[in-house]
Amino acid sequence: MDRETFQQLLDTVERFVRERLRPREDEVAVNDAVPEEIVRDMREFGLFGLAIPEEFGGLELTLSEEIQVAFKLGGTSPAFRSIIGTNNGIGSQGIIIDGTPEQKAHYLPKMASGELIGSFCLTEPEAGSDAGSLRTSARRDGGHFVLNGTKRFITNAPQAGVFTVFARTDPESRTAAGVTAFIVDANLKGISLGKKDRKMGQQGAHTCDVIFDDVRVPVNAIIGGEANLGKGFTTAMKVLDRGRLTIAAVCVGVAERLIADSLAYAMERKQFGQPIAEFQLIQAMLADMRAEAFAARCMVEETARRFDALAPIATEAACCKMFASEMVGRVADKAVQIHGGAGYVADSGIERFYRDVRLFRIYEGTTQIQQLVIARNMVREARRQSAG
Repeated sequence: MDRETFQQLLDTVERFVRERLRPREDEVAVNDAVPEEIVRDMREFGLFGLAIPEEFGGLELTLSEEIQVAFKLGGTSPAFRSIIGTNNGIGSQGIIIDGTPEQKAHYLPKMASGELIGSFCLTEPEAGSDAGSLRTSARRDGGHFVLNGTKRFITNAPQAGVFTVFARTDPESRTAAGVTAFIVDANLKGISLGKKDRKMGQQGAHTCDVIFDDVRVPVNAIIGGEANLGKGFTTAMKVLDRGRLTIAAVCVGVAERLIADSLAYAMERKQFGQPIAEFQLIQAMLADMRAEAFAARCMVEETARRFDALAPIATEAACCKMFASEMVGRVADKAVQIHGGAGYVADSGIERFYRDVRLFRIYEGTTQIQQLVIARNMVREARRQSAG
């Protein structure tokens, strides 16, 4: 996308966030639903296809461009971004990266238009961070596989029309090596949904269990075809690297929103005859918030550039996800402190963000998993260098 056209897109998204989304944040939180007319507008703007190739009806943004959009969308309730998030991220990227031409042609145009919502089924009741412990099974039966198992905390599952499902095709395996990725239509017999999860925050962004009971899927539902049997975990890792970076970008956007709100409040709120923004201890909190958000923004932008240059980013993406998600938690805490009692009550919206951002440290790899990824990659690289 040329620079002028992309800037027009950014300006449109920024205006959409300011004029259409922010005024309805409280409504979404109270009703636990994003209004249908907002979803319709998102479809018309092409937001469901930001990262999907042009040949399938998407905008095909580079990762550097996509994170700039994520910065803007982070300026409002995370529930709005969550609606389009899986279609641009974990719900579609497995098909984009590893799918067969037929799989891409069938699913991606509908996902780009928002007609079809994609969802990513990896986590289970006893397998979250430890994906190698997946119990969902896929048993070969002629030209089909029969899926059985339960997936947990699946984002956008109540709205999904298609699932990317990770299941164990090698019953003898006890590692990720025996896991295969399938594209599973949500209307197949044997699929049922649990009740919507009642979460601490992020009302309007829905998760629930997805239960597979003798669900028959054809062999050609394997992402990438039979050649990718047992390679599902590799697909998942490719998808999560990009997903972690876009989550980090959203964290930056939310932090910048909280900083702007906190600064505005501090300049208006008076104590001892002057705005509290004049007090050095308030200034120290504002400065810390600004510096941390700036650092996270720089990390995300640099890592996106490396990704677009086809450089490996597994370590850097983990660094971004870890730092940005922890950072936005600290920023939200300081925002509550600066607002004082007003930050603790619901009318300000600050307490809502305080609850919303807590999830960022958990999904798409907890902080602790990011630490393991970073450290293990460091050790692996050091050994490679010493051997070479």
